[in-house]
Amino acid sequence: MARVVFTRNLQRYVDTTPRTLPGASVREVLGRLFEQLPAARSYLLDDQGAVRKHVVLFINGAQLEDRVGLSDPVADDAEIYVMQALSGG
Repeated sequence: MARVVFTRNLQRYVDTTPRTLPGASVREVLGRLFEQLPAARSYLLDDQGAVRKHVVLFINGAQLEDRVGLSDPVADDAEIYVMQALSGG
């Protein structure tokens, strides 16, 4: 099962307790996360189900490729790292 980990700065928005969840794709793992933590859905995904622009996901250190369909495969021992994207100048 994949481990979902959040950066500390997201704590004010969602429960950042790391969770171990089943799923073969990012969409499946996040679906399980949202069952346990419904408030995370609106923070991580937009109305069309795509990853919001201010959120970045990494799977074992590699940035998520499919931000719309969330079809990136997830191995049983994977770590999905969720962080807030930085912007500014």
